[in-house]
Amino acid sequence: MAKQQKKSEIKENSPIKVKRHIDSGWYLFFAVVFIIVFLVITQPDPYLNMLRFFKEGIWVTIYVTVTSFILVLFVGLFGGLGRVSGNKVIRGIATTYVEVIRGIPLLVQLLFWYFAMPALIQQIGRVTGNEALSNYQTNAIVMAIVGLTIGYGAYMSEVVRAGIQSVPKGQMEAARSLGLTYFQAMRHIILPQAFRVILPAIGNEFITLLKDSSLVSVVAVADLTRRGREYSAIHFNTLQTWSMVALVYLVMTLLSARLVAYTERRTKSER
Repeated sequence: MAKQQKKSEIKENSPIKVKRHIDSGWYLFFAVVFIIVFLVITQPDPYLNMLRFFKEGIWVTIYVTVTSFILVLFVGLFGGLGRVSGNKVIRGIATTYVEVIRGIPLLVQLLFWYFAMPALIQQIGRVTGNEALSNYQTNAIVMAIVGLTIGYGAYMSEVVRAGIQSVPKGQMEAARSLGLTYFQAMRHIILPQAFRVILPAIGNEFITLLKDSSLVSVVAVADLTRRGREYSAIHFNTLQTWSMVALVYLVMTLLSARLVAYTERRTKSER
């Protein structure tokens, strides 16, 4: 009896073994990578030449996406706080920004920032006699980042607003009763809880932004899509070119999705 009791105590005190399941999305990611490697090895011309030609465009796509997304987080944070602000003026400005920007297609916004905004600045320079403004020349990448930031900032503002409103009102009341100011309560109590709730939505916004970054190709940004269009125009192999462009985008989006999923699991485990 004593031996049996000791065995049962050892079983009770032994650590529980948790089986870790590999994210099935990784299989698809490696399958796409394998297809690209297979095409490059078996048919270096044209696929290896394509990747060499696309290399600069891939880095431009990553740079534009990451830079825009960092700025989108800031715009979305302030926009979301403005949407739930008790000040009618701030709330009205934030609401107007969100409603107007969401009502205009992203492609139209990019065209506005690249073509219309420089023309407006030049016109102001001619009216005011400012030579620097009248000779203003825009930078395609900068205008693309501005357009993506303003456009996606409106959607991110709604995501942040929803996250803030998902936190029970009692949390704010309890924080204020402890002597915290409104901004201290937002920073230390409300926003940390809200961002855990909206983390999946933020990850989806990043993936969508990565795909929509292909729109910047229409405003003279040499991203992956534009490089693909140039290669296709030079070599007249439309099927191979756009198949490779699609595969490269798929690799980037699948990898981003896996990183987002990993971040979500880490966040849940820390709760």
